[in-house]
Amino acid sequence: QMQLVESGGGSVQAGGSLRLSCAASGRTFSNYAMGWFRQTPGKEREFVARISESGTRTSYADSVKGRFTISRDNAKNTVYLQMNSLKPEDTAVYYCAARSMWSSVYGYWGQGTQVTVSA
Repeated sequence: QMQLVESGGGSVQAGGSLRLSCAASGRTFSNYAMGWFRQTPGKEREFVARISESGTRTSYADSVKGRFTISRDNAKNTVYLQMNSLKPEDTAVYYCAARSMWSSVYGYWGQGTQVTVSA
């Protein structure tokens, strides 16, 4: 089992920044691609960003491209999501997830951290 624990959420005004962290344990972190997702009440969970096992490849949802940056530190078993120029529509619970290099699905999920952006 892999455990994922998110932190760094909170409340911020529009235009502000937050940095989310996700600490992993229980498995070899560098064998897993990592992703960030978010969900608001009544909506399906949506993809935000992903990063490859080595950190050399990243991709983003169009809605966050140019504002959010995903990164990882394999020595610290941690993935980050730097969120700048936040908008009220970024308000959501943010989850990190891990996908084994041998799998096509995200098999491990964190408990989520709330991000609230006020206008």
